[in-house]
Order: sequence, then C-alpha cells, then structure tokens
Amino acid sequence: DLPLAVDANQGWKDKEKALGMIHWLKDQGVVMVEQPMPKERMDDNAWITERSPLPVFADEAIQRLRDIPSIKGAYSGINIKLMKCTGMREAWKMVNYAHARGMRVMVGCMTETSCAVSAAAQFSPVVDFADLDGNLLIANDRFKGMTVVDGKITLSDLPGIGVVKL
Repeated sequence: DLPLAVDANQGWKDKEKALGMIHWLKDQGVVMVEQPMPKERMDDNAWITERSPLPVFADEAIQRLRDIPSIKGAYSGINIKLMKCTGMREAWKMVNYAHARGMRVMVGCMTETSCAVSAAAQFSPVVDFADLDGNLLIANDRFKGMTVVDGKITLSDLPGIGVVKL
C-alpha cells in the first residue's frame, strides 16, 4: 500500500515495450519512472514521456543546470544529485529553473554518507519526490543526520544541514 517508484537506469531499449511496461507499472501502484531509455535516445524518451500515464524523470541525462534546456520535452522532471551537480547552490538553481519551466523535480543520491544525504534532504520540502537512502548502504557511516520516520524524511533540529560526526 506504499507508493513505489521505478528507476529503469536506461535499461529499456524498445520504446513501445517501455511504454507498455509503464502502463503496467501504473496499474501496480507505481507513481513515477526514472530514465526509461538510454540518455542518448532523446527522441524515444520524449515519445514515451508524451504518452506516459506517469511522470518520467531524467537521471543519467542530466547533471548540471546547463543540461536542463536540452532535455525539456523529453522528460516531465529531473532528478538532482548533489554529488553530480557540484553542490547545494547549483541544486537550488536547478530546482528553481525546472519549476519555472513547468517540470517536476526529485532529489536523489548515490551511495553516500549521512552528511551528503542530509545536505540533499534540505531540498525535500520543495521537490516532488526524494530518494535519499544512500546512507543506508554504508556500514561505516561516520555521521548522523536526517532520518526516515514512517517513510518520511525527518530533518534534524541541529544547525546547518543538521549533521553530527559520530
């Protein structure tokens, strides 16, 4: 009974099969799809996005603010990762630029410490989706910061990005 998101990681190669899969996923309760086709296949991604019953987010197709104009129309949203975009200032510009152009925004991460995930979590109130679990994949995380409580990102009351070193 929880919302699910699917990251195809550029794995689908046939646009019609990909669209069929997206329709099936919607029937299963999935709420969004990330990077269905290879990033180089911009026309196929645009074709899917135009017909998709779910929002389609760019991931590998985007890293920085300068990348957004070239993907407009091919995706309904962008996934911002602080480690790819150079940090919080660039991410904030990306959020505002995408919103001004009617695009949806998500914030994501890779396998990162709680320090990095907590920094990204600062954007969670202004984005449509947040996928911030990279710190859960680290056995030796040296930080404590934001937590997930009942499936919701919970920011710390500590100053700055709300992180303490363990």
